[in-house]
Amino acid sequence: MKGRPIAVTMGDPHGIGPEITVRACADPRRRAPVVVIGDPGTLERACRTTGTRLNVRTLSSATEAEGAGRTPGVLDVLAEGPALPAGLALGTVAAEAGAASYAYVRKGVELALAGRVRALTTAPIHKEALRLAGVPHPGHTEILAELSGTRSYAMMMANDELRTVLVTVHQSLRTAIDALTVERELDTIRLTHRALRGPSTRRPRIAVAALNPHAGENGLFGREDLDIIAPAVQAARAEGIAASGPWPADTVFMRARAGEFDAVVAQYHDQGLIPVKYLGLEHGVNITLGLPFVRTSVDHGTAFDLAGTGTADHTSLLTALHHAAELAPEAPEARKPLSPRSP
Repeated sequence: MKGRPIAVTMGDPHGIGPEITVRACADPRRRAPVVVIGDPGTLERACRTTGTRLNVRTLSSATEAEGAGRTPGVLDVLAEGPALPAGLALGTVAAEAGAASYAYVRKGVELALAGRVRALTTAPIHKEALRLAGVPHPGHTEILAELSGTRSYAMMMANDELRTVLVTVHQSLRTAIDALTVERELDTIRLTHRALRGPSTRRPRIAVAALNPHAGENGLFGREDLDIIAPAVQAARAEGIAASGPWPADTVFMRARAGEFDAVVAQYHDQGLIPVKYLGLEHGVNITLGLPFVRTSVDHGTAFDLAGTGTADHTSLLTALHHAAELAPEAPEARKPLSPRSP
């Protein structure tokens, strides 16, 4: 395995994050070196719970992370935050767990911005635990944007059959509709275009899903599609982007899956995530667009009901690692790190 490692944050310690982390790192299909950011004791217990044969080696500094993850049978861990107790209350929401998971993400961003790792892959965190810990953001996407100083960003959910990008993410449906603007719509289309453009000369085909049933029926079911989405699509096309829509949401995802489009821009969280997750959580990947580094994640939550059983499927995390290895350069450039705020 060549290049700098991918940093993996182990997620909420009360969930399945530590277990799927050790299993993904031990999987012979893994294609890139990995350094885990988390609690060494928790990861050792996860190895015992899952029957994973890895020796946990604690790194003494962030500098060591650059060359980590290359010794067979060894899990290199960069310890962050206070050591967690041996008797974790698995499957429960706790402020300590939220604070720990935030600390892991913060360290991962610092390593990525400094160029010490080639990408960041994250295990699941719990939104309520974050709130109890005083973290003002509802999820990974917003945390990563703040810590990296990113203003323009979007969440892409992807598997082998479908890609969707969200205009609005973690907010109520009522406020999500109010948040839709021509500028926000156009920005999301641009981010999608840049993410999928790649080395190919063919422009990625981007379908934009309508907000209202039947794309609003020319204003009969609401004017958002006429007044917000359609102008944004027209502006994107004027910039040379192969965007089209608004298309009725009850059919556009099927058309994309059949190969007519390369991605679908969805208006709100469940509109875009239900089609991807219906095709299988185990192969879904969350990719954050617009960050100054590559970030991928699992397409599922903390699964508190499975925590401590050793039965959680690590396929989504392994797939996220594969996507990170494909998207990120082996030797990324260093960027000026920010001074992340503590929760």
